[in-house]
Amino acid sequence: MSTTAAEFDAQVIREFRARGGRVGGVFEGTPLLLLHHAGAESGATRVNPVGYLRDGGRYVIFASNGGAPRDPAWVGNLRAEPLTSIEVGSETIDVVAEQATGAERERLFALGAARFP
Repeated sequence: MSTTAAEFDAQVIREFRARGGRVGGVFEGTPLLLLHHAGAESGATRVNPVGYLRDGGRYVIFASNGGAPRDPAWVGNLRAEPLTSIEVGSETIDVVAEQATGAERERLFALGAARFP
């Protein structure tokens, strides 16, 4: 039986919350956070599990969309409303999303590519 992306994400979110931020399966050992965002057009509240890295005091996420040629939908939502929150472990943290550019983007991209090939 096939699972939709929304059903898969919902299962990961349930497991993440039940296990204090840890999940198994394909994400075993991957640092995950839950990204909250609102639909840019609909305003609907959404939550997506996203791999992350720490860079100093920041949480860095990558809009790789699994190597697809388009950004994941949450990118446009964060551009429209960068004030949001994330769940890391059992903690919810208010954040402001920023897009890295220039040399900083290159440095962070290299870190992400090394961790999430």
